[in-house]
Amino acid sequence: MHALATFEDDALLDLIKADNRIAFNEIYSRYWDRLYATAFHHLKDSTAAEEIVQDAFITIWQKRHDLHIESLPKYLAAMVRYAVYRRMAREQQRQQHQLSAGGLNPAVTDAKDVDHKLLLEIVDKLSCELPEKCRLVFRANKLYDQPLEDVARELNISRKTAEAHLTKALKVIRLNLGKAFHFFSWFL
Repeated sequence: MHALATFEDDALLDLIKADNRIAFNEIYSRYWDRLYATAFHHLKDSTAAEEIVQDAFITIWQKRHDLHIESLPKYLAAMVRYAVYRRMAREQQRQQHQLSAGGLNPAVTDAKDVDHKLLLEIVDKLSCELPEKCRLVFRANKLYDQPLEDVARELNISRKTAEAHLTKALKVIRLNLGKAFHFFSWFL
């Protein structure tokens, strides 16, 4: 174990800003496994997960002089999460492009994707029935994956108020979602 293993993340980040590669290696070894597990959980592709985590660390090193990070674990997790979302969106676009170009048989499309799209459409339609602030908080946080703090700041409301709107929205969505599934089950 080397001396930097006991350093807090903030101290390591300061050393990284001073071009200390050993501090960077400590951050890398401290967080690589956790970030890889997150990426692999969503992508189910070890090569893609490794690429995303490597890219995140490359970005940290390249931008080390300009970074202002309050919480390194949250920052790294967000970097990986958004990279995963971008990769999934690109893959979905590629599949849709192939479908529209006739490269794939539409009957071969994954039923799971169809189920997810249908569920997302139902949730989106149900959210339209919410009061305005509830709808805005719900969509921003749950459908567009914005942190609740950011949503509260954008809407100029307190975090507690945003939490209350989200709680109310989730209750209404769950209740109506249950009714919608009960309605659909009559036709299946």
